[in-house]
Amino acid sequence: MNLGIVGQAAGLFAVTNIDDILILALFFAQGAGRRGAAVRIVAGQYLGFLALVAVAVAAGLGATFLPEQLVPYLGLLPLALGVKAAWQAWRNHRDDDEPSGGRAGGPRTLEVAAVTFANGGDNIGVYVPVFATAGPGGTSVHVIVFLVLVAVWCAAGRFFATRPLVARALSRWGHVLLPVVLIGVGLLILVEGGAFGL
Repeated sequence: MNLGIVGQAAGLFAVTNIDDILILALFFAQGAGRRGAAVRIVAGQYLGFLALVAVAVAAGLGATFLPEQLVPYLGLLPLALGVKAAWQAWRNHRDDDEPSGGRAGGPRTLEVAAVTFANGGDNIGVYVPVFATAGPGGTSVHVIVFLVLVAVWCAAGRFFATRPLVARALSRWGHVLLPVVLIGVGLLILVEGGAFGL
């Protein structure tokens, strides 16, 4: 295994996924103390990232499954999930019998996967030319490094969510931050991609 390719893959992953650590920390904070929440978050992160990599590998090998003009509209996924999370936070805030942390089970796997895929939609544009020029062997190395680093990113997100100072802030403000971040990510994807003529 070529260490140069491993280093390139690690750097590429870090640069294109730095924003995922904040989103993961918010998801882990939302799922804190809820049975199975961490497993669902990690599974969702892997599921969403595997979908991203599958599209990028297919496009890099010449079979484009996701038309380029469709990528900006992926912003609708986190936007819709952010609006849903905001609605739940507002509804739970008005209901004195329930805590403001949201539903009992925490984030669902498919919600995390949808946010991961939508937030990484722009990654496809970066990964495709790399995979196209790396060949099957180099692409395999990139994918293996990416999948290892997804676990590192999940651990970092959980680490930040469990630090006392960060945990207190996320516990107090996480139900507000998560919808704001998701809506912001969705709008950013839509605007940067020129969706709806923006």
